[in-house]
Amino acid sequence: MKKNRRLRRQASAKNYSVHPAKNGGWEVKRDGAARASFRAATKPEAIARGRVLAERAKGELRLKGRDGQIRESWSYGNDPFPPAG
Repeated sequence: MKKNRRLRRQASAKNYSVHPAKNGGWEVKRDGAARASFRAATKPEAIARGRVLAERAKGELRLKGRDGQIRESWSYGNDPFPPAG
């Protein structure tokens, strides 16, 4: 059971999300993390830092709104379903 938990954490540890912080500003947070990886005053600053982190991890960056819905998504890793053509 412990091994499965570790595998699940590794699979999602490549993805990051940018979302509004509770106290104002924006946070970049790795999926499954308790704390933010980066805090910024502006959304563009948070997205720029999130892109760097997601590129290094070969993962995905998701931009979330105040309601928690994903607004935009960028993939930097191995895309399992590339379009034909």
